[in-house]
Amino acid sequence: MTRLIFLGPPGAGKGTQAQNLAYDCNIPHISTGDILRQAMKEQTLLGIKAQNYVDSGELVPDQLMQELVQERLSQPDIKSGWILDGFPRKVTQAVFLQELLLHMGLPSGEKVVNLDVPDDVVVARLLDRGRKDDTEEVIRRRLEVYRNETAPLIDYYGSKQQLLTVNGNQSQEEVTNELKKVIAF
Repeated sequence: MTRLIFLGPPGAGKGTQAQNLAYDCNIPHISTGDILRQAMKEQTLLGIKAQNYVDSGELVPDQLMQELVQERLSQPDIKSGWILDGFPRKVTQAVFLQELLLHMGLPSGEKVVNLDVPDDVVVARLLDRGRKDDTEEVIRRRLEVYRNETAPLIDYYGSKQQLLTVNGNQSQEEVTNELKKVIAF
């Protein structure tokens, strides 16, 4: 069973790489960002609540994200594995995920891939993709939030010997090849 968690700043290429690996492994790519964007577009209750946080560059509260992830991981297509992209973003969410997986009868064993990309490269990438919520001010705020709240996950998973770091500041193909090597694809 392949279970991967992708970490890295916004714009590191997590979504693209997760999609590629999910396709190759025939497992679902679970992007909490995509799920949230869809909920905001459809103006669901979760989407409306999340919109205010996203617009200001803040993280969506734990409770909303945990409900979303728990619901998604209860679906039958995850039996052979999954790639989580965008969750956990904090150590408290990582602890929640570990407890959820134990409750589901899945022992800890997921690998955590950290795509390491310098801030200036991230800013340039995000400005280039042209989303309306990607202004330089919001991007820099998201990076600050990432460094303060998400980066401690690197230490958390590193201490559990689950962390694999990949240089995300190279071509898409080079990152894919490096990922396949480090996860023993």
